[in-house]
Amino acid sequence: MAPTFKTYVVGGAVRDALMGLPVKDRDYVVVGATPEQMKATGFVPVGKDFPVFLHPSTHEEYALARTERKTAPGYAGFAFHAAPDVTLEQDLQRRDLTINAIAQDHDGTLIDPCGGQADIKNKLFRHVSPAFAEDPVRILRIARFAARFTKFTVAPETAVLMRNMVESGEVDALVQERVWQELARGLMESLPSRMFDVLHECGALKRLIPELDLLITTSSLNILSKLDAVAQSGASLPMRFSVITHHLSGEHLVDDVCSRLKLPNDVKELAVLAAREREAILRADAMPAIEIVKLLERCDALRKPERFLDLLRLNELIYQHRHSENKFHPMDVLHNSLKAAKSIDAGKIAALVSANHPQNPAQHIAAAVHEARVLAVQNQLDGMSANKKMDPMG
Repeated sequence: MAPTFKTYVVGGAVRDALMGLPVKDRDYVVVGATPEQMKATGFVPVGKDFPVFLHPSTHEEYALARTERKTAPGYAGFAFHAAPDVTLEQDLQRRDLTINAIAQDHDGTLIDPCGGQADIKNKLFRHVSPAFAEDPVRILRIARFAARFTKFTVAPETAVLMRNMVESGEVDALVQERVWQELARGLMESLPSRMFDVLHECGALKRLIPELDLLITTSSLNILSKLDAVAQSGASLPMRFSVITHHLSGEHLVDDVCSRLKLPNDVKELAVLAAREREAILRADAMPAIEIVKLLERCDALRKPERFLDLLRLNELIYQHRHSENKFHPMDVLHNSLKAAKSIDAGKIAALVSANHPQNPAQHIAAAVHEARVLAVQNQLDGMSANKKMDPMG
């Protein structure tokens, strides 16, 4: 690179290194260069809204130093200015939090005009400038960071600013896909309850997902502590989201929330199933075989067994959070019942039934397969009952 260029590592890589955390990706800011100069030295342009380039060898991202100006409501309403005369300090001033506004020179020298190192030491999320209020995504980012950096708290002046942003309606301009993107990342952190705490405290959760805000505020079910317990088990994203919708009143309300947030199908499907089948799963160990088979069929468990097992595991984790010493008996019953039902050769039954009912085989096939599954599950239940009688301590 030409000597007139200056490059600095910025943002999360510097922050995480100072906190003693693994550094996964490095972002760079380039001061004193034009797009033409970057391309002339082999960098590949990739940015659409502002000049970002990939290094010709490492493929790491290098962005030209820039400033930004608010032009419209919402997180996308910005005009960017990138030019050789934009300084490193000006670029750092446009960033969200002081802990993300630290740069490092190639010799290790830190450039910290906003006091980020002090805020790392004091474990504070503090906004860099009043321009923080221009981008509502920053509220979501702070909430997500709270779930990751679990000892940090929001600085009082930043908390006030966040509440003012909510009250002014800035949060209402957020695009639902972006809301979910940040929520999903926060849900996969080590203590996701803190994300919802931050969003609730500033009023953003009430504007974004009022159903969850009301549930968290009024419920005595310790939903957020359940979420953390499930997260600590290494649960998947669909399972983690389903914990917080698990006690919403009815599958239709859950479906409405999922549709509004435009959730991926795997997340939505498990959340709706968890809300709809909560009571049925809890009493499954007392169900007759025919009701168990109906449950399996409603859940499409025979075609999607992995999803059904996630549903069982979710209910088991929630149950054990409240009854740590007790075994979740429906797990064994439903797990073994699924194996029994899957052992039925539907193709073989279909061939036999078709030979006997050539005019209208479909209805007869469905009934015959269902009956065979019920019998298989009944045999499985009988076997489990016999084993229990032989080994009452088991």
